[in-house]
Parts: sequence; structure tokens; C-alpha cells
Amino acid sequence: MTRILGIDPGLTRCGVGAVTLLPGRKLQFDHVEVLQSAADSEPQQRLAKIGGAIERILDSAEKPNEIALERVFAQQNLPSVMGVAQISGVVLYLAAQRGIPVTLYTPNEVKLQVTGYGAADKSQVATMVARHLGLAALPKPADAADSLAIAITHAWALSRAGAAALGSKANASGGQTPAQTAWLAAEQKAGRRRKGMRR
Repeated sequence: MTRILGIDPGLTRCGVGAVTLLPGRKLQFDHVEVLQSAADSEPQQRLAKIGGAIERILDSAEKPNEIALERVFAQQNLPSVMGVAQISGVVLYLAAQRGIPVTLYTPNEVKLQVTGYGAADKSQVATMVARHLGLAALPKPADAADSLAIAITHAWALSRAGAAALGSKANASGGQTPAQTAWLAAEQKAGRRRKGMRR
């Protein structure tokens, strides 16, 4: 089982959602919340408030094995981009301190994985997040749904990577199980021994 923390970074609102990847590519909803800081506070105070809350989550008993973070992307709203970049830096720093791997995803990558459509709107993302996690209600606000969508995207990426690794092992042994491989080796060894006795 792998616990994944998805983070939708922002200085005013920062969504954090945790899911657990279970065997068989199943997902378990664990937690979601939106961290907030007042827009009229000093930047260092805002960073300290959001960063301290993220630190609390990373050091909790249910700390994540992996972090999935939305990648900063260009847009016209420069203050918004700055806030996203600043919180992303805090997350990367805290994760590095604790040795937690971080993977970045663009918004389009997340939408495509969760909804099958790279230009899905907020309501479509929330609807599919609720469906994938078996939630009775849509996660709100949008920051909460987005953080869970990021976590789901990474969970499936890990699942695919694990399946590919298993496939590589199977191909290396001719698609056989370890027991079949050992049996074949024993058969070949016995065959060589029989040939030696006939000479």
C-alpha cells in the first residue's frame, strides 16, 4: 500500500488530499482539506502558515510515502503564479528534508488522467474524483477536488510503473513464473546429465 499526498499549491488556498493505492489498482480516500492564508497578511507570514500546516501533515502518523504536486504553469495572473511557485518551493523543501519523493504534473495531465479529457472543467474533475474514490458527495471547494485528482493521477502512474516492472520480469524469463523457470532449469540440467551418461 502506498499513501499519496496530492497538493494543489496556492498562497491563498492550498488543497491537500491524501489517497492510498491498494493492491489491484484500487484507491482509498484518506483525507482532504484546504489550507488558507489571509491575502492582507505579509508574504512571509502567509508562507509560514501554509508551510507549517503542510509540515504538520508530513510529520503526522499518516505521513505520505509519495507527494504529487501540480506543476507551475504560465498564466497572465502574475501574483497567482508567484504564490503557486512559492508554495511549491516550500513543499519541495519540506519533502527533501524528509526524503519523500515528489512528482510534478501539469493541470492538463491531471484532467486527462482523471476525466479522460485534457480540457475538463472544475465540475467534471470533481465529479470524476468522487466516482473514482467512491465518495457520496463531490469534494468542495475546487482546491480540494484538484488535490485529490493530483493524488489519483500519481497513484495510477505508480500502478502502471509497477505493472510494467512485472511485465519486464516476465519477459526476461520468457513469460514464466519463478516456479516454472526453476522447473525448466532443472529439466534442462537433467537432460544434459542423461546425454552425458549415454556417451
